[in-house]
Amino acid sequence: MLRLMQLCSPMLPVGAFAYSQGLEFAVSSGWLKDAPTTSTWIQGLLANSLTNLDLPVLSRLHRAWSTNDQKSINYWNDYLYASRDSRELQEEEQQIAHALARLLSNLDIPEAIEWKKKSRACFLTLFSLGTSNWKIPVEDAASGYLWMWAENQVLAAIKLVPLGQTSGQRILSDIIELIPEIVTIGLSLKDEEMGYTAPGQGIASALHETQYTRLFRS
Repeated sequence: MLRLMQLCSPMLPVGAFAYSQGLEFAVSSGWLKDAPTTSTWIQGLLANSLTNLDLPVLSRLHRAWSTNDQKSINYWNDYLYASRDSRELQEEEQQIAHALARLLSNLDIPEAIEWKKKSRACFLTLFSLGTSNWKIPVEDAASGYLWMWAENQVLAAIKLVPLGQTSGQRILSDIIELIPEIVTIGLSLKDEEMGYTAPGQGIASALHETQYTRLFRS
């Protein structure tokens, strides 16, 4: 559990704080203007994108790392990368994946070394390597991943909407109630049931690429 906390900590030196994943454009366009609309946006992505894509991919990557199945590791990494449907989202994957690969290799996980400069590397691929290497059960890894993602989204919203700290904690409290069910659903999906189902985020991220003023890189 402590290793999982290390992987999910805001102190993890991968630069995730620099990305909003389209949320910045959603705020600037007026889609998100208060705590309720922000909560709806974040919960919608959890239910329609991370549940149907990130979690089942995490499950398969975790299993592949545990069995040293390099073919499956590469397949699901590339599948996830291809599902990021804007240039910004793909660049984010590469940059934070390379950062996590450098960290894991420095923490004596040699399998991470080849991923430090690998094209189309995904953060989730390296996250699943860490959780597999440290014998973290996939259910706990999935909960930690969702929490880390949601916390970063709320931190971005606090700056952008803006929201107060208490409002941000209320949003996170609501998300805590949702995570167990999302994990159960996401980890149970079959291959043919997987897929990216949040086109609004992709549109927001693509439009953010040419946004005149911005605080975040995506």
